[in-house]
Amino acid sequence: MASRLARAGHHVRAWNRTPDKMIPLQQAGVEAVDSPIAAAQGADVVIIMLSAGPVCDDILLGETGVISTMQPGSQLIVMSSIPVDTARHQAAIASRHGIGYLDAPVSGGERGAIEGTLAIMAGGEPTVFDSCQALLTNLGRPTHVGPAGSGQLAKLANQLIVANTIATVAEALLLVERGGADPAQVRMALMGGFADSTILKMHGQRMLEGDFAPGGAAKWQYKDTQTAMAEMTRLELDLPVSLQADALFGDMLSHGDGELDHSALIRELRRRNGMPVD
Repeated sequence: MASRLARAGHHVRAWNRTPDKMIPLQQAGVEAVDSPIAAAQGADVVIIMLSAGPVCDDILLGETGVISTMQPGSQLIVMSSIPVDTARHQAAIASRHGIGYLDAPVSGGERGAIEGTLAIMAGGEPTVFDSCQALLTNLGRPTHVGPAGSGQLAKLANQLIVANTIATVAEALLLVERGGADPAQVRMALMGGFADSTILKMHGQRMLEGDFAPGGAAKWQYKDTQTAMAEMTRLELDLPVSLQADALFGDMLSHGDGELDHSALIRELRRRNGMPVD
């Protein structure tokens, strides 16, 4: 994402906790700096993409946090997947410092980031979104979905659909395998019909090949379904299908598969059914 912004002609300064990850960015024209403060100082727009809400809070908040060093009138875009309340709290603090705020998580995985085709779900003030829309278009397709926190709600919806669909595709492939049909040919037969989806196309193929090199690691999928379950409880909803998918991912992690791609959920279902895993 940083490389795409640099190639689009923007002056990009970046920081990463793992210095080696900065090497390809520098080759793409990104200026590497040694702290998040150094990356943010004097910037018109600051983009955060970190692993979880507590990590974002640690970088953004406090007397030595990024928000306190940003210039009034600048914009902060948090593209991490974080709890809804965390995004709203960050937005309130940014506003007190005269800083525009968007929570803008993404979907599309590593391929989407490389190709600039990410789905970007943005929550915040419409004027802030309007001022950042052209910049975000370098990364994908930004859509304003409501006030601060709404981007995170949209991402939770995305993650529930992804988790539930991965589980259903995996179950369907196991059903036809045990029933005696050719799973690869069944997948081909289903493509183009109502059961077709990106997950059937891409992750169905991964499941058939046993190729679980992580595009989206299962541990991050589980982090997001856990966040969704907490929001479900807060909103006094009962989402039984999502509860079951969340539990399946939890069991998957407990069996040591958290670093694999989330499509490796089929391994957990194979275990449950006494079918070979490796």
